Amino acid sequence: MPTYVMLANWTEQGVRGISDSPQRLDAAKALLGEMGGRFVAFYMTMGEHDIVLIYEAPDDAVAARFILMLGRLGFLRTRTLKAFPEPAYREIVASL
Repeated sequence: MPTYVMLANWTEQGVRGISDSPQRLDAAKALLGEMGGRFVAFYMTMGEHDIVLIYEAPDDAVAARFILMLGRLGFLRTRTLKAFPEPAYREIVASL
């Protein structure tokens, strides 16, 4: 399955409701699971971003739908990166 990296920051609404954040995380895991994906790793971080999530989804459309569904709740602003594993990286570079 394709891998994605989500960089997220809490909105003001997200910070005000931070005590409910673990329950929202559980709901997001369940949502992605229902969509055929899975969390690979979740980190709360210090610095430019509050959260880093590595996840897998069946395809780009599912990945985009998942992030849009999270975003419309109003607790997070996200940026998503499509990740290429090392074998894909090597194949891409070798094809140059």
